[in-house]
Amino acid sequence: MSGWHNEQTDGLCEALLALKNKEECYAFLEDVCTIKEILDISQRLAVAKLLDKGLSYSAISRKTGASTATISRVSRCYEYGSGGYGTVITRCGTAPKGGEEKVPKAGRRSDGESQKE
Repeated sequence: MSGWHNEQTDGLCEALLALKNKEECYAFLEDVCTIKEILDISQRLAVAKLLDKGLSYSAISRKTGASTATISRVSRCYEYGSGGYGTVITRCGTAPKGGEEKVPKAGRRSDGESQKE
């Protein structure tokens, strides 16, 4: 368990899991986050989805407006983090689409798990 896992963060996770639909989620996020925080988090998820599809940093930056520093941070978390991005991407069913500028996914095994070096 990481140092930031505590009773309050447990409560936040339980609150997120209790939401029943997108409208409830929007309402909760608007109450607990600033609009900028919501937009930043949603941009990071969009970046992770595009990394999962194998797009290059320049293509991701063009599509999302994210800086290369943000893309690099998301990439590190996506490749070597706790697996949260992968779980969400898999469950949201974001399959790669053709015709996009792709680069190989370094550090990924064929089963989708990260290779720790």
